[in-house]
Amino acid sequence: MLKNHFTELMISKNISIKDAIQKLNETGVKILFVVSEDNRLLGTVTDGDLRRGIVSGIDFSDKAERIMHEEFIAISDKTLELDQVAKRIMIEKKIEQIPVIDSDGVIRDIVLWIDILGEVEPVTASKINSNSVLVMAGGKGTRLDPFTKILPKPLIPIGNKPVIELIMEKFYKYGFNKFIYSLNYKKEFIKVFLKENNFPYSIDWIEEEDFLGTAGSISLLKDKVQESFFVTNCDTILDVNFMDILEWHKEHKASITIIGSYNEVKIPFGVLEMSDGKLDRILEKPVHDLLINSGVYVMEPHVLSYIAEGMQVDMNQLIETVARKEKVSVYPIYNGWLDIGQWDGYNKGKMVLEGLSDV
Repeated sequence: MLKNHFTELMISKNISIKDAIQKLNETGVKILFVVSEDNRLLGTVTDGDLRRGIVSGIDFSDKAERIMHEEFIAISDKTLELDQVAKRIMIEKKIEQIPVIDSDGVIRDIVLWIDILGEVEPVTASKINSNSVLVMAGGKGTRLDPFTKILPKPLIPIGNKPVIELIMEKFYKYGFNKFIYSLNYKKEFIKVFLKENNFPYSIDWIEEEDFLGTAGSISLLKDKVQESFFVTNCDTILDVNFMDILEWHKEHKASITIIGSYNEVKIPFGVLEMSDGKLDRILEKPVHDLLINSGVYVMEPHVLSYIAEGMQVDMNQLIETVARKEKVSVYPIYNGWLDIGQWDGYNKGKMVLEGLSDV
């Protein structure tokens, strides 16, 4: 149980969606409990509720009550063998947290799945998924000069591991072990690395003859994929549940799903708002809440038909072309994204992975 820390998961119905996201990031738990001023349980807000709300157009400044579920499962604090009852309910209802309330509906504790069943089991061979992961590793990585004049960007080390090893570890955590690399610049370096290390993965590659943009090499997959597959930039590290993303993609019957990461963008200047050539007001150092393209996607195999072999095309062009005819969905995430494609991101990534900073 959370003991004296369970209050960290309790929020007012009047806090903003943005603040609720921040609270989830701070606690690392997937649910918040909405309470009254006297701590009576009013409802719940999950990370899934936030995700669906944002996709449906809810603003980051809107109140949490707009997406709050008023129906919830709770256990009385008078319950005998409370842990056993909680375990049975968690298994039956497939939930990970249950609040414990008194006769007035006031939260007295919260039981977590990890308290009852311990840590989640590591991925085993029986849980391996058949879906492939395409790692786009053919670019020159000029934003990381002078490193990339010597090594290809996919082999730039973060700590004691190159970035592509970290990417594979993140996917393998959720049962994905089939990796295909799109290669071009300094490709022999990458081949040697992949061949000489005894990775517990299935590894293959495709090779560009010319630079085909950020999406053109997808056409080279040909008969290598027969079902939904992931595409990831080689300078993007996501610490998220990739199975949840794949299920979202299928549930929404999308041809492409973009993983969008919440970011707070601060403008360090006064912004002038005008109309008809006249100043309306000055916004001093405004903050914008945005979903940023993380550079990771889920695609259906037929998307390959949109790219002629050898055609140079960037990812935004491919997505816009598909979106005109088919569904492109967005899966929002609120933390766990590292973009190490330029020096600021690389240095931040090092600090996060060394435990010296939060994402």
